[in-house]
Amino acid sequence: MKSIGPLMTDIGGLELAAEDREALKHPLIGGVILFTRNYRDRRQLGALCRELSALRQPRLLLAVDHEGGRVQRFREGFTRVPAMNTLGRRYLENRRQALAEARRWGRCIGRELSACGLDLSFAPVLDRDTGKSEVIGDRAFSSDVTAIAALARAFCRGLAAAGHAATGKHFPGHGAVTADSHQELPVDPRPWKDIAATDLVPFAAMIRDRIPSLMLAHVRYSAVDAAPASLSRFWIRNVLRRRMKYDGALFCDDLSMGGAVVAGPLEERAEQALDAGCDMLPVCNNRTGLLQLLDVLKPRHRPAATRRLKRLYRRNS
Repeated sequence: MKSIGPLMTDIGGLELAAEDREALKHPLIGGVILFTRNYRDRRQLGALCRELSALRQPRLLLAVDHEGGRVQRFREGFTRVPAMNTLGRRYLENRRQALAEARRWGRCIGRELSACGLDLSFAPVLDRDTGKSEVIGDRAFSSDVTAIAALARAFCRGLAAAGHAATGKHFPGHGAVTADSHQELPVDPRPWKDIAATDLVPFAAMIRDRIPSLMLAHVRYSAVDAAPASLSRFWIRNVLRRRMKYDGALFCDDLSMGGAVVAGPLEERAEQALDAGCDMLPVCNNRTGLLQLLDVLKPRHRPAATRRLKRLYRRNS
């Protein structure tokens, strides 16, 4: 089995430049995440995804942040998806209607993205909206973990019905901290029992429902482990793999984010994430750092990671 490389990166524009093609053929690259700058219309996006898919074998995994609300990278020509907390509010009024709507939105997102050639959206957000985190806020379904679990299950089943993979984020929960992990490392001081009784509940429910991938948070849970969860053997190998028996793919959050800088230079962040057990490491908006990383990061034999990542290819691709 040919390995899927552990790094996911971005590209600069609407088409592949020569330097993009050269970088993306490196064996350490296994995926591409697309941004608003990569989108003009659906025809252009489809052509870009076809070119990306034809570059190499096994082909690159193609992803996007397409949650709805303020995090929807492609807009013109795509259905505008509301922020997920609108479903949480509806759930309080009419659960059946809210769950049906969550499934419809999941299927809509999956159908539109799959038609253009993308494999997965980094959605849904499984974090709680505690009122503390502005970066999460209305991206979360609810403050109630039971509602989050129910709505996320319906949403993911909608995605799956369209042949599209889901990625629940940000394990084990980003909603109880005020700092933005894009800029700095948030610290959550709560003890294990409080986290397990609240934030972990939606993740546990989605693991039981066999969600195909999760993304780790750049948050340090200081009463539990010194390392951010995204770089933590405790959270990944002990909690996720052993206690929760999760066998899906694991994405680190973007290693270029401020929340990962605490681990040192980019090479050290990548090595720590891989040692902890992450399957794929996004490195975005940092082409210089990526190229340096490609020169120094040593290849690893990763049959289990490749098996998990291959499950994320869109159906019939």
